[in-house]
Order: sequence, then C-alpha cells, then structure tokens
Amino acid sequence: MQPVRWGILSTAKIGRVKVVPGMMKSPLCNVVAVASRNEASARDMATELGIPKAHGSYEDLLADPEIEAIYNPLPNHLHVPMTLAAAAAGKHVLCEKPIAITAAEAEQLRQGASKVLIAEAFMVRHHPQWHRVRELMQSGDIGELRSIQVIFSYFNVDPGNIRNRADIGGGGLLDIGCYAVVSGRYIFEAEPQRVVTLVDRDPAFGVDRTTSALMDFGAGRQLAFTVSTQSVPYQRVQILGTKGRIEIEIPFNAPPDSPTRIFVDDGSLHGDRSARAIELPVVDQYGLQGEAFSRAVRGAASLDYGLEDAILNMRVLDALRRSEASAAWEKI
Repeated sequence: MQPVRWGILSTAKIGRVKVVPGMMKSPLCNVVAVASRNEASARDMATELGIPKAHGSYEDLLADPEIEAIYNPLPNHLHVPMTLAAAAAGKHVLCEKPIAITAAEAEQLRQGASKVLIAEAFMVRHHPQWHRVRELMQSGDIGELRSIQVIFSYFNVDPGNIRNRADIGGGGLLDIGCYAVVSGRYIFEAEPQRVVTLVDRDPAFGVDRTTSALMDFGAGRQLAFTVSTQSVPYQRVQILGTKGRIEIEIPFNAPPDSPTRIFVDDGSLHGDRSARAIELPVVDQYGLQGEAFSRAVRGAASLDYGLEDAILNMRVLDALRRSEASAAWEKI
C-alpha cells in the first residue's frame, strides 16, 4: 500500500520526541509537514526530524492538499476544535489523548467522523505486551480475572506546563488517569458500571495532583488506581486472577529501543520467586499506532478503536470527576 501522507499539528514535545519519530520509522507513514503558530518553531522541528515542510499556522497545514491525515497533539482544550477543523478540511485525525475534556465535547466529533476517520491516540493498545496479556487471560493461565491495580506517576511542578493549568484541561486524571481507565476496559473487555474517587488538588494550580479510584466492572471485577503528577516517577499494572497474576513492568512508556517484559506468577512462592518473565521484542508503539491508523485510512483494515470507544472512555472520566464532587459512587 502507498504510505499515508501525514501532517503534524504543533511542535508539542510528545509529538517531537516520541510519536513523530516512531511514525517516521514506518514505511506506511510519510510525515510531510509540521505546523506551529510560530513558524521558526515549525522550521526547527522540521530540520531536527527531517520533515520536508514547515507551516507557520495550523490553518496552512490543514489547507495543504498534499496531507491526508493529521496527528493532533495540541493542549487538551484544543483537541476537539482543531480535530473538527481538520475534519472539515477533509483530513483524517489521530488525536492525542484525552480526545476531549468531557464526553459531551467528544460527542461533537461525531459530525466530523461521518466524513473522515477520527481516533484517540492510546498507543499502548498497539504494543505486543498488551496483546500478550490478553492472550494469557483468554487462555485461562491465571484463572478467573478478579482485579487490576494501576499506578502511574511523575513529578511536575512547573507552573507554565499545560498539565498544571486547570483552565485548559490539566491535571493527573485527564493526563494519565485516562490510561488507567483504558487499561481496565481493555483487560476486562467490558465497561465499568460505577466508580468512586479520592482527589487531592494542588492549592496553587487547582489541578488534581493525586487521584485514586475504585472502579466496579461487575461480576466481582474491580480496578483500583492511583495517578499522581507530584510523586516519584513510576508505573506498573498488576492483574490478579484466581490461579495467578500478570505484572506489566513498563505498561505505558514502553521503550522503543529495548525489549519489554511481563511476569506471570502462580503465587507458589513469596517475593515474586515463582514469577516467570516473558520478554517481548523491541518495537516502537507509536510507529505501530501510526501504521494501524494508516491502514485504516487506506481501507486495508478497520480501526479497532474509533471515536465511539473514545467517547466511552470520556464518560468514565466524567463519572470519576462527578464522584469527586459528590464524595459517592457514580454510575457511568
């Protein structure tokens, strides 16, 4: 198949450092242009990564007839308006997570999805380690699935960082709590029925800096998570069944240049001594994500997770925020 011609909407760090370099490794993704409201920034990123064209405005990028698909890594409050603008220009859109700030906002994207493909960039669902976890569970290796525990944290107290700005969708829940939600939905292959949260907000920034939650997936299945933007950097996923457990060592920021590992443990020995490691090959999950979207653009495959999946994820995030306000369980 012919590679899809991509345009990058902004010089955001996630795109410049991770997503775009991953996409450029793939023969199915041809990154032809990048745009910024500051043309010098666009030129700098184009030079750094070897991108042929740099546009000095988002509008110029969307009007570029050479571009077929857009990657949108703008701040959260610009995800929906700029994705809609791209769709109106006839461009398919892979939008960085979270796809919106609320589910109601995400639902506005349906008007664009009738014309082009729109999907949320949860790269983890393209990584072989997550596929292997699902295979192990479906094979019955760990018995009946009971619970999942997710921890994801980093430390960021920069007042200028978009993650610390409440007015544009900052905070830990939207930035990394969305990964905990998608983990449960992916692993249980179900939607949660109700949720309850405990939230600590930064007194200066107003954003949630530590959020913990319990999610009820029904039939005795539970997910507990803690995410924090002001804790030591760490991430782990534990999956507990009636006969064993699975641990994902680096679940979200899987390295693109070294193998990843998951552990399967029957619990026969304490201290993880009965755990066996399964090593997964070196891959770039961002490249795999770009390939999957490109195949869908060409009609060579369908999207496993499209706009409706993104809306479902946002509805869970909405319920988690309602629970903070009500201090009670909230239904999805």
